[in-house]
Amino acid sequence: MAIDPRNPDAAYLSFWRERHMCTLTTLRPDGTPHVVPVGATYDPDAGVARVITNKSSAKVGNIVSAGPAGARVALCQVDGGRWATLEGIAHIRTDAALIADAVQRYADRYTRTPAPNPDRVLVEIVLSRAMGRG
Repeated sequence: MAIDPRNPDAAYLSFWRERHMCTLTTLRPDGTPHVVPVGATYDPDAGVARVITNKSSAKVGNIVSAGPAGARVALCQVDGGRWATLEGIAHIRTDAALIADAVQRYADRYTRTPAPNPDRVLVEIVLSRAMGRG
């Protein structure tokens, strides 16, 4: 079912606020999918999803290799018959304030603060599509 990523219904938004691991799908330079587990947060007011990660990760390399226009990605979570997918264009952000905000959002959702990491970057996904079933 198609959902407006900037105006989801209450059930969809509630599902994204629950503590669930997600998967992030990026495309390798050869076009094959690379799917990895991640923690993620969803901010419909800003129209973005956020993933914090290490700058040397394959997902970061895949996004960077897509060029300055960004990389098409999908972020998914599932719990039994409930599922949700967010799609959009990802960019890597290195600004310390943006990363600190993303870390706090992660801590709020997952009820734990990640250990400091000087190599941490932010995968910021500008959302274009949402779908799911609750």
